[in-house]
Amino acid sequence: MQFFTILCVQTKQPFPDLNMKMQQYSKFQISSLIILRLLIGWHFLYEGLIKVFNPNWTAYHYLMDSQGFFAEYFYNIASNTTLLSIANVLNTYGLILVGLGLILGCLSKWSSICGVVLLLMYCLSHPPFIGAEYLMPAEGSYLWIDKNLVEMAALIVLTGFPTSHIIGLDRYLHKILKCK
Repeated sequence: MQFFTILCVQTKQPFPDLNMKMQQYSKFQISSLIILRLLIGWHFLYEGLIKVFNPNWTAYHYLMDSQGFFAEYFYNIASNTTLLSIANVLNTYGLILVGLGLILGCLSKWSSICGVVLLLMYCLSHPPFIGAEYLMPAEGSYLWIDKNLVEMAALIVLTGFPTSHIIGLDRYLHKILKCK
C-alpha cells in the first residue's frame, strides 16, 4: 500500500483515466475485445474443467507425443511421476484460473500472460511443423500456425487493452487501489 501512496504523491494520478483512454475506441471495438476475452476465457475454463471431471486424465500421453526441439524435456517430465503429477495439477488448475480470470475480468492482464505461457508450452511440445504427425487427434494440417499460436496472439493483444476495467472485477480493484 505504501507503493501506491508514493505513486500518488509523485504523479498525482497513479492510473490514467480509463474513460479518456477508451473514448478513442468505438463501442464495437471495445465490445469485440470484451467478447474475445470472454471466449478465450471460456475455452481455458472448459479445458481445465474437462480435466478435473475426468478422473483418468493425465498429461502423460500428450507429453510422450511431443516433437520438436524440446521433446526430450517433455519426455523427462512424463517419465518422472513427481514431475508428471505437478504438471497435471499446474496444467489443470492453471487453465481454470486463467479462464476464470478472463471471464470475470479479475487480474485479466496477469491471466492473459499466464495463458500465453501455457499456450507457449503447448506450442513447444507440439510445434506445427511440416510433416509432424501426432498420435493425438488432428484437427487439420498446419503450416507453422496452429490454434494455440492464434489464441496466444489474441491474448497478447488483450494485454494491451484494459477491457476488464470496463466490464470486470478489475474495475472495482482499480477503484480500491486508486488514490484519493
